[in-house]
Amino acid sequence: MYKVAAVALTALLVSCDTFLTKEPIAELGADTYFTNEKSLQLYADGFLENMMPSPETLFRGDCWSDLVATRNSTDYLTVPWSSSRQTGWSYSDWYDLFNINYFLKHMYEVSGVREETLRHYEGVARFWRAWFYYNKVRTFGSVPWYDEPIDAEDDEALYKARDSREFVMRKVLEDLSYAAANCSTDAAYTQSAQIDKWKALAFKSRVCLFEGTYRKYHTVDPSTGQPWESDESEMYLKECVAACEELMSDGPYSLVNSPSAVQTQYRSLFISEQLNRQEIIWGREYSSSLGVYHEATWVFTSPTQSRWSMTRSLANMYLNLDGTRFTDNSGWDKLGFVEETANRDYRMMQSIVTPGYMKEVAGEKVLTAPDMSVTLTGYQLIKWCFDDDLHTGTRSNNSLSILRYAEVLLNYAEASAELNGGILESSIWERTIKPLRERAGVVGTQPQTADPYLASYYKIKSRDLLEIRRERAVELLLENLRYDDLMRWHEGELTQKKWQGIYIPAVGEPIDLNDDGQDDLCVINTDTPSQNGVYYIDLRDGSYTLSEGTSGLLEYNLDRIWEEKMYLRPIPRTANGINPALGQNYGWTD
Repeated sequence: MYKVAAVALTALLVSCDTFLTKEPIAELGADTYFTNEKSLQLYADGFLENMMPSPETLFRGDCWSDLVATRNSTDYLTVPWSSSRQTGWSYSDWYDLFNINYFLKHMYEVSGVREETLRHYEGVARFWRAWFYYNKVRTFGSVPWYDEPIDAEDDEALYKARDSREFVMRKVLEDLSYAAANCSTDAAYTQSAQIDKWKALAFKSRVCLFEGTYRKYHTVDPSTGQPWESDESEMYLKECVAACEELMSDGPYSLVNSPSAVQTQYRSLFISEQLNRQEIIWGREYSSSLGVYHEATWVFTSPTQSRWSMTRSLANMYLNLDGTRFTDNSGWDKLGFVEETANRDYRMMQSIVTPGYMKEVAGEKVLTAPDMSVTLTGYQLIKWCFDDDLHTGTRSNNSLSILRYAEVLLNYAEASAELNGGILESSIWERTIKPLRERAGVVGTQPQTADPYLASYYKIKSRDLLEIRRERAVELLLENLRYDDLMRWHEGELTQKKWQGIYIPAVGEPIDLNDDGQDDLCVINTDTPSQNGVYYIDLRDGSYTLSEGTSGLLEYNLDRIWEEKMYLRPIPRTANGINPALGQNYGWTD
């Protein structure tokens, strides 16, 4: 329920002036609605209800990446895209902006409310406007900026050209800076999903890191194909550092970390019903007692779904427990699944099924190998999943994080290193990367040399930036950030990287995936008598290959498309038909 603003959502939006001018509470009138603090709260609750990320967005986001294989990837990466697609620019997509600007225009008409409270609610609305525009800029680049409801007769405003990315993102920064300075830190906000100072600071750090690194690694504005109007990368990175430092020094958050729980505490953040507010700054909560569920366990464990799977690329990035690099081990690229998962960063065993994994079936704990009917690669994801046969269908009640303190630490480390020529000072390493690794049982010493594997994987060669990228990949897996990371680093080509899985020593040779004495998998290329309990992958159907022909890494074959223009989506043809002044993003044609 959108409370009062729901009145407008029933309207059919059919023209440009509609979505910018339809007053959401016009039937009541602002002067009769904005009467007290409660009215402000009810209206602001509408932003939360309509704009908070959906559960599907939160746990499905990394399907657009190099590190997670799926049976059916997004069509943006698998079929040619064109401006005929309406996605992201329909009138309903812009409707939230009107509601925000309407609120900002009329909220000060309320009487008898403390100035501090009014500033808090202005900060909340400006947070959501920044959220709205950040998502638009990530998708389309340059967009028209509106900071007030537009009069139906104001054709100049309604049909104006897009404002530059530089202009829009400066406005986003202004909004987030205001929210971070004025939103409350009262428990009523911090202990709920409502926006507060700390959420604003954490989101500001994400936005500023994105924009700062985007400007650095993209030499031209993808909207125009021309050099940036001004070099503002350093400014955004400094704003990111400042936001992180304020949250780290003044905020109430810290990493969940008990030396006796290194094998379980990371994953506990993702399979607990209640948000662990020691570390999770913002998230969605669910409840079995209230019957409020989502579908995460089903999505990741049902053969009928997209068979989400970690790829070998990410598996290679997990360090050994002693802090050394797995890819420095002798013969690392030909190790079997049992051998390659031994003595690794404990986040690996908390993110995928590894030998020793136990699942509760009919109330009994059962030693369980990776389910090859669920995973495409042999690396079966469990980060968001319960370890039992009860949470099926839509019955997942674990909370879903949106902003975590761990991300703030990584944002701080990356922005600091980018500002320091790619070098992360040891004092900052000690505050950021080291504790993240140590809470997963890994020796957290800063390395002395760049990792050759990571240096061959990414375009950059900086030792510390490569380690930060390793840490983001491992720590933030399946948290809807990887695709954005690739976009801002100008590493979009990695979305085409071959999805590889576990090592197969020979065609026709059964494999025991969890060292329990029972074979679990066999790759074949001829008719072979079936063996009970063994999953067979037949290379003859073309879905799979082995990297060395009759042995090697298991490869799932799904062709993906990437072109330079795809860092931004095209402005939809329908939008340009209404307002030709919008123009089109560089490289896209109608």
